Amino acid sequence: MSLQVAVAVPFRQQGTRTLGEGEFVVALSLDREWFSPDQAKRLVDVAVGRGLLNNDDGDLQPTFDVDAVEIPEGFTPDTDILREQSTFEQLLDGMVAGGLSKQTAVAETNDTQRRLGITLEAAAVLVARRNGIDCAEIAETVRAELEGA
Repeated sequence: MSLQVAVAVPFRQQGTRTLGEGEFVVALSLDREWFSPDQAKRLVDVAVGRGLLNNDDGDLQPTFDVDAVEIPEGFTPDTDILREQSTFEQLLDGMVAGGLSKQTAVAETNDTQRRLGITLEAAAVLVARRNGIDCAEIAETVRAELEGA
């Protein structure tokens, strides 16, 4: 998986199990020139959403053994890995960017889903809108997914 390889490289490069988010971004954007700084920050969000990274107040730790990852010679990740997010992860990112803590957003979404008996994504749209967070574009994706179900 190229996302896992891209995440592993900065840790292997630095020989550590913990990197500050800034160090991680620099490793991917300036050192490797794989991504712009904004794209590298996006990769952090995707990797956290996929469970490959833990983010503890800006300190990143991989959730897998980076030494066990095979990094192909001349590896360069494709920017498509930045889009490897579920609809829920996109909504969650939007809520966090809109000012909710991740923990609060997840808790409110789970509670809304349970109370209303709806999909996780639909619940996330309701939580985002309740908190004044614009999610119109993703809400349309959720609507289309529900109509296709």
